[in-house]
Amino acid sequence: MKLLKPILIIVTGLGLIFLGFVYDIVFAGIPYQDPTPEMTASYVFHSRIASVIEWAGLVIFLFGCLAGIIGLVARRRGSWKS
Repeated sequence: MKLLKPILIIVTGLGLIFLGFVYDIVFAGIPYQDPTPEMTASYVFHSRIASVIEWAGLVIFLFGCLAGIIGLVARRRGSWKS
């Protein structure tokens, strides 16, 4: 049960990274070739939102990995003392 929490955090982080990529593809898309200022503003706005989602997912993913490693090390040290 204790290992399940870091795995859920890792999966949540990966899910956010995936959703950030999907948001980027759906809303920002490929940059326009000769955009108007409004089109550029819209593209920048949506690409920044996608970037924030992706970075948040990466931070959550790394936090889950770190929590899992710390949990494994703590369990191993506890079993060596027994």
